[in-house]
Amino acid sequence: MDGAPRDEPAFGPVALSPRILGRVNASAAGFRTAMGQFATGVTVVTTLDGDRPQGITVNALASVSLDPPLVLVALDRRRFIIPAIEASGRYAVSILGEDQQWLSDCFAGANVTPGRDAFCGADWDPGETGLPLLRGAVATLECTVVNRIEAGDHLLFVGHVDAVRLQDETAPPLLYHRRRYLRIERATTTTVAGKPESPAD
Repeated sequence: MDGAPRDEPAFGPVALSPRILGRVNASAAGFRTAMGQFATGVTVVTTLDGDRPQGITVNALASVSLDPPLVLVALDRRRFIIPAIEASGRYAVSILGEDQQWLSDCFAGANVTPGRDAFCGADWDPGETGLPLLRGAVATLECTVVNRIEAGDHLLFVGHVDAVRLQDETAPPLLYHRRRYLRIERATTTTVAGKPESPAD
């Protein structure tokens, strides 16, 4: 060490500017617009209400942990599917392909026939745990809820991933950006310059 007392950091106390400590409230419209700059995939979260499948379009999906495998979905507290997820303690995620925009629209509540009440007329199969998985999805995850977090006007459901199905690893996903759909053929790919993902040394 450089002679600093053991009970203090070697770099000394940190003085924070009062300008960083103030809190302001961002407008809802500004926040929505800013977050719209972040491109996401599009998923349909499904569960069973008894033996009846239910689903809703969700783009707030995040990987939380690899070991154990955990994901998080964020749902507005007003969403109809929440009681079924809480009752069953389980949900599935179907990651949509670019040709499944109609499913995204329908499960988001679009005025179409058949509608969301009829599971959008979607073709589906029971997964390994029995949860409804949409046919044609790029990939699916079957999850058991391990944590429920209240956060503002949303509920966050952290799920342990019990089963994974890769239906088509080469199919391009449906993307969402600036409140519009985006298809991957408009983009180019480049190699990531950085440390490749690998187990810790």
